Amino acid sequence: MEHTSAKASDKTIITVLGKDTVGIIAKVCTYLSEHNINVLDISQTIVQGYFNMMMIVEMNESEVSFSKCSEELDKIGADIGVSIKCQKEEIFEMMHRI
Repeated sequence: MEHTSAKASDKTIITVLGKDTVGIIAKVCTYLSEHNINVLDISQTIVQGYFNMMMIVEMNESEVSFSKCSEELDKIGADIGVSIKCQKEEIFEMMHRI
């Protein structure tokens, strides 16, 4: 099976920010895996006890809509005490154009 690269409209930026606790990455990645959302890139840091993660994911194989994914990740974040936000890549790029 040949893999084609994702169009910008298929990509979503997910950010996670909050107090560092065990299991943040596991909970987010479990949700993504269960909904067939592919992680293309991930970066995470912990600064003075605060967790910060940015992921670029591809949603073109997922059965869940962007808005439902965003809503469900927001709820997961609230349950574990972090902020999880989703943003479509093309919107992110437009907002950060110079």
